[in-house]
Amino acid sequence: MTAVISLAALVGLVAGSFLNVVAARLPKGMSLVRPRSQCPHCGIAVRPQDNVPVLSWLWLRARCRGCGERISARYPLVEAGTAVALAAVAAVHAGDPAQLVLGAVLVLFLIPMALIDADTRLIPNALTGPAAITAIALGLALDPSGQPERLIAGAAAAAFFFVALLAYPAGMGMGDVKLAGVLGLFLGAPVAVAIMVALVSGTVVGMAIVARLGVAAGRKAKVPFGPFLAFGGLVAVLCGAPLIDAYLSTFG
Repeated sequence: MTAVISLAALVGLVAGSFLNVVAARLPKGMSLVRPRSQCPHCGIAVRPQDNVPVLSWLWLRARCRGCGERISARYPLVEAGTAVALAAVAAVHAGDPAQLVLGAVLVLFLIPMALIDADTRLIPNALTGPAAITAIALGLALDPSGQPERLIAGAAAAAFFFVALLAYPAGMGMGDVKLAGVLGLFLGAPVAVAIMVALVSGTVVGMAIVARLGVAAGRKAKVPFGPFLAFGGLVAVLCGAPLIDAYLSTFG
């Protein structure tokens, strides 16, 4: 198991570096592969030795080698966070290859979705569309017996948020509806846990904003919901099924 977790963490570091590129370039309609990584301040291409996940940022003391401007801590945090998330998925699902792959791939989609939504308040179709197709393809290939449940969960989650969108259009957008559907396609029944965690965490943050800014200003504050759905999705990947089993054994 240690080897699997270590490999997942290594893949996460490398993938996290690419996800930073996706989050920065996709909303701008830029290519994800060309030009190669460059300083956001001076535009100088980053040397290969300066593009090692996390370590290069530390070695350069968070500054560009060319212009000396500070480089955001978001880059190493995303790289390290992706590594930790994939390692956690591997630790939980090491004995179940289907759930390991579905969980890891979902995490790799959720991270750029959350980052882009936080930056732009939009969740691009260029991510939700491929994510949905990938979920269906992986489900059919790795766990065909569980595919009906995941399809139903995806449709139900999307329908739930679509009704919420119709009832309160200012609260969320179609991107959230599509992301909820994607969660269901990857997770199956545990999408209920993802939705609950997203709603609770979103409510807590909303209350904190109201407490800080006051009721009038707090109600006008626009907080993207995608990051909360992504957080809920991660929780569901790691412990959604056990939580549902515990609930059913207690109240079922």
